[in-house]
Amino acid sequence: MTVLERKVYFFEDLETGMEASFQKVVTDADIVAFANVSGDKNPVHLDEAYAARTMFKGRIAHGMLTAGYISAVFGMEMPGPGAIYVSQTLNFKAPVRIGDTVIAKVKLIELIPAKRRARFECQCLVAGKPVLEGEAVLMVPARPAA
Repeated sequence: MTVLERKVYFFEDLETGMEASFQKVVTDADIVAFANVSGDKNPVHLDEAYAARTMFKGRIAHGMLTAGYISAVFGMEMPGPGAIYVSQTLNFKAPVRIGDTVIAKVKLIELIPAKRRARFECQCLVAGKPVLEGEAVLMVPARPAA
């Protein structure tokens, strides 16, 4: 599906209570690519022998990789292309491991018409349990004049 075929929500289309999600299985390649792109090469993410000696007892994904799945919901599902982050809070609840299926979910909880802002509850789940929770505020484009 191309960007032009995707549903794009303009500010006027949004209503509190709307929800959207994105699902991704975390792979070793994802973690290595994120380490290379971000520069975060903490061995807890990349070195099994090192990570085995930590409280996690094995490698874990970067928390910000998991948070990136929330960005995928906003950029591609709802509101969709054209929406811009203003702020995001993140509370990490549990580690994400290679092979975990992460479901990122957002729910619209407030509309701020004066600035075309939308506030969302955000959550990432693995096996139905929260691994990340937070809130985000996005700037959402108005419908173009006809």
